[in-house]
Amino acid sequence: MIAAPAVAGADLRTIMPVTSRPPVVMVRGEGSWLWDQEGKRYLDFVQGWAVNCLGHCPAVIRAALAEQAERLINCSPAYYNAPMARLATLIAETSGLGQVFLCNSGAEANEGAIKLARKWGRRHRGGAFEIVCMDHGFHGRTLATMAASGKPGWDAIFPPVVPGFHKVPLGDIDAVAKAIGPATTAVMLEPIQGEAGVLPASDDYLRELRALTRERGVLLILDEIQTGVGRTGRLYHYEHAGVVPDIVTLGKGLGAGVPLAALVASDAASCFEFGDQGGTFGGNPLMAAVGVAVLETVREPDFLHGVTVKGQYLARRLAELSAELGHAEVRGRGLLLALELVDTDAVKVARSAMDRGLLVNAPRPTSLRFMPSLTVSMDEIDQMVDLLRASFP
Repeated sequence: MIAAPAVAGADLRTIMPVTSRPPVVMVRGEGSWLWDQEGKRYLDFVQGWAVNCLGHCPAVIRAALAEQAERLINCSPAYYNAPMARLATLIAETSGLGQVFLCNSGAEANEGAIKLARKWGRRHRGGAFEIVCMDHGFHGRTLATMAASGKPGWDAIFPPVVPGFHKVPLGDIDAVAKAIGPATTAVMLEPIQGEAGVLPASDDYLRELRALTRERGVLLILDEIQTGVGRTGRLYHYEHAGVVPDIVTLGKGLGAGVPLAALVASDAASCFEFGDQGGTFGGNPLMAAVGVAVLETVREPDFLHGVTVKGQYLARRLAELSAELGHAEVRGRGLLLALELVDTDAVKVARSAMDRGLLVNAPRPTSLRFMPSLTVSMDEIDQMVDLLRASFP
């Protein structure tokens, strides 16, 4: 194990070792760039796993935090507050869904979606509680969201597993149809499976799922934690397919770097009773004010058009590099893309890239994932490609 660098007044050994971290400490960020405590600069195409949608420390977020901190930071979720109301209104107006519960993380939003679907099944489908999910899906790290996820081996980590989740292959509508039974209350999936290596569900498949779930009388839940808030060139990924789910979950980019997420449901699906759902920090004014600033920025047509244009440019540059080096497909949408490698260890490439000042993610042994800020420039994309080229063996 490589010793971590010293930090004044701190002992890094006190941080619980839940993941492997490189021996650097990040101290500053601006736009697409990060600096460590030694002054080394990194071009960041991870951005907190698609969290920093406006880049590191954007002025609009700093202003929202500063202005709200002078007014009200927290007043308890037992009361309404103005940023909570404004953010819920923005999400409802833009999503096509009427009810919004604000929370702190994508896992919390997905946990809430599972609870809501089970409550709805008990009320409207004779006690139905099962949810059809997708192989290789990822919905979070709570016990229920791990059970809903389709990551191999997760059913053996913290037994007993929360029951009621059935997995089918992504894209196989017949498998979904066969899996839906009298005990089924919902179908749940990511429009693009990020942790699986950026595996997209086609627009046609999403339309077929919407039709099938309506026909069978079950809910459609879309986990847009990674794809939502402009990441794919639309405010919500499901807009590409022209569908509206019964429940959608948002996170990551919604807070642009602060802990903020949302469980959003149609009026018909929203059936929580007082006490069924809550959270000490959910909808607090400080985080909600950031969410308002994010949505008011990202929902502008020119901004979303820019995401589409830059996503197409990034995909083209990656495809050119792949052809040059003899690798495989580029997949994804907007600024959530992956490059499939041939006979090359993606983890080693990512490590080599970091040595050269580039941060990319290897979600699978043969896949590199790219999640730059939505404000990334064409020049920064070109710089990334040059650094990445030099990182291959």
